[in-house]
Amino acid sequence: MSTPAPPLGRRERNKQQKLERITAAATELFAEHGIDDVTTQQIAEKADVGTGTLFLYAKTKGELLLLVQNAHYAVALETGRAAAEATSDTLEAAMALLRPIIECNRAQIENGRTYLREMVFGSATDAHHAEALRIVGDTESALADILRRDPRFDENRSVVLARIVSAVMFVTMAASVNAESSIDEIAQDVRTQVGALLDR
Repeated sequence: MSTPAPPLGRRERNKQQKLERITAAATELFAEHGIDDVTTQQIAEKADVGTGTLFLYAKTKGELLLLVQNAHYAVALETGRAAAEATSDTLEAAMALLRPIIECNRAQIENGRTYLREMVFGSATDAHHAEALRIVGDTESALADILRRDPRFDENRSVVLARIVSAVMFVTMAASVNAESSIDEIAQDVRTQVGALLDR
């Protein structure tokens, strides 16, 4: 029997409440205006914290975007996992997993593209960056699980192909040539590439 966690002290509760306010403010402002048209001062004011306090939680707008988007991507991944479980065909299952992530990325296109840049080029010591990379790793693990169901792919090949499929999706979403592409166009592009990779 596990012991329940002790209740948070007042200081920890205050920190958690500030983080929640900052996350909510950044989520709303980024969704309304896009990351490029929002300042850290606007986020701090909306969250009712000082800019110094804001920078304790995220040092840049890019880190704030990672904070906001990581939560959305984690939900999208879980939605995709559930959809993939209900699909037996390898390509269909892979696309069932990836489609919610593509939709999440394209909800606000510039935010999505900036998120991908921050994920790749952000500071490795930042906790929000580390969380984004963990989500990528979880996506690759979920893809490998799907590929393992196909008798054509052994353990090693499943892992390697999962990394390639993940890279295909992220590069397709980030590419400047696709900046104006719709969710369906991105999904079809990814599907075509993954189908070729899986020899379908």
